[in-house]
Amino acid sequence: MSPDPGAPGGPRGRLYVVATPIGNLGDVTLRSLEVLRGVPLVAAEDTRVTRRLFARYEITTRLVAHHARNEAATIPGLLDHLRAGFDLAVVTDAGTPLVSDPGAGLVAAWAAEGGDVVPIPGASAVLAALVASGIAGPRWSFEGFLPRRGRERRERLARLAADDRTVVLFEAPGRLAGTLADLASACGEARPAAVCRELTKLHEETLRGSLGSLAAAAAAGEIDLRGEAVLVVGQRPPDGHPWPGVGRGGESCAEVRTAEPAGSALEPGSEALAEARAEVARLVAGGAARGAAARAVAATTGLPRRLLYGAPDAGPG
Repeated sequence: MSPDPGAPGGPRGRLYVVATPIGNLGDVTLRSLEVLRGVPLVAAEDTRVTRRLFARYEITTRLVAHHARNEAATIPGLLDHLRAGFDLAVVTDAGTPLVSDPGAGLVAAWAAEGGDVVPIPGASAVLAALVASGIAGPRWSFEGFLPRRGRERRERLARLAADDRTVVLFEAPGRLAGTLADLASACGEARPAAVCRELTKLHEETLRGSLGSLAAAAAAGEIDLRGEAVLVVGQRPPDGHPWPGVGRGGESCAEVRTAEPAGSALEPGSEALAEARAEVARLVAGGAARGAAARAVAATTGLPRRLLYGAPDAGPG
């Protein structure tokens, strides 16, 4: 895949931007493996992480560290490598380089010289969260990580609130509760959302509800804050139109989550309550913890979690 260094004006190397698994190492593509085995050098965000992938698939290509903190120092040498006619692959710890990850400076510099930049697509936390959320809609935007504080954060939140598209964000575990609270305040507590955690990993989960209900759950310690999360915030409805399941009286999401539904839904023999309890039982039978199952069903039905938590396990028939 890499020619011998040529004379000035001779062939130059290709820069491969290679996507790697976001969790499950089985999600790597055959083309990614071919490229990683064939290039003479791989620039990796964290060589320790990449070595785990290499060990799984018996890849012996030489690795060099290339990340946000050493980018200025490593880009010149990597460009010299490419100018000499050698191919280079760049990878990050998970997913595609440049998508809230290092690599932009190197790709921009090589593209500015007219060099070949070859994308090798693969697993994507953004797309995985969108399809798991159930609220994606036909139009969406990707925001990456929000600014951590101050005016820049407030202005970004205000723009998100005014955008009628679904939005996807990344968040670190220690800031998830605060970000959910800020989103609920800026976008409206009733706006639908999903928290997608540990995507493709053993403890993968997707929690769906309104921004208000999810923010309240995170504040109460009912959401596991370990691991980075992908947040999906549903579309903003046309002015004057409520979100599905939210009345026209302007009630907040917290009220939607905690207020007891009107009518006969709470009656012991009501069909809605029976169906909700049966769904909890099905989730528990499938291996979910009862508390997590009750939270999930409460978020989707609006029924109080206390009425669902004690639902009996589903029996035959």
